[in-house]
Amino acid sequence: MGMNMTVRRLDLGYFIRPASETGGPQPRVEPVLAYLVRHDQGLILFDTGIGNADSGTEAHYRPQRRALHGALAAAGVALADISVVVNCHLHFDHCGGNPLLAGKPILVQDVELATARRGDYTIDELVDFPGAVYEELAGETELWPGVWIIPTPGHTQGHQSLVLRRGDGTVVLAGQAHDFASQFASDHLARQAVLQGAEPPLPAYPHWLERLADFDPRRVLFAHDCSVWEPADSNREDEQGSPDRRQAATRT
Repeated sequence: MGMNMTVRRLDLGYFIRPASETGGPQPRVEPVLAYLVRHDQGLILFDTGIGNADSGTEAHYRPQRRALHGALAAAGVALADISVVVNCHLHFDHCGGNPLLAGKPILVQDVELATARRGDYTIDELVDFPGAVYEELAGETELWPGVWIIPTPGHTQGHQSLVLRRGDGTVVLAGQAHDFASQFASDHLARQAVLQGAEPPLPAYPHWLERLADFDPRRVLFAHDCSVWEPADSNREDEQGSPDRRQAATRT
């Protein structure tokens, strides 16, 4: 059941989200993170980085890119070694490297692909390019033993996350289901409060948290936040040292 799966975080650059989108007075620099999953059946790449965009988008977000092939090479992997691509969604900062993986199956929710193809959503050339091979999903699926793709709509209607059932506990690659680990923590606590019968009013939380809870996640990782969510009762120390240093870990 994927007991020996490993996950490596890939730094693929950053962009600067303008103050008009942060909800505050200042712009915010956000990392762009992808994840390489090693499984007995092959290599999964979850997201592929920032794609080339039009001049208006470039000026708006001021992205700085790290080449996908270089990030993979640092992990001892070549583009040709990737078995399958899973995009959490098809915005240009998540599917930018897809054209470099022509011929590789790209797993995406059917509603996400349909939305992207209607235009005015992403960079069209990053969606339909020579050699693009899509496997459209209509809901959750078990990709390989212990590897589940779970719809997590919100940021986009077709957003999806990757669930990895490892021997030492389930890891969730949440993409942009939440922008920050702290937001995931707040929704997780809201769900707990509801289950424990707390008096309303209570904040709403995404319905798909119920499905993720079925997997009892031990770690949740994100596309635009280097922090890692872990349940409050987790006391495990990893190779980075004390629990306080786990947020800086690039391998899990």
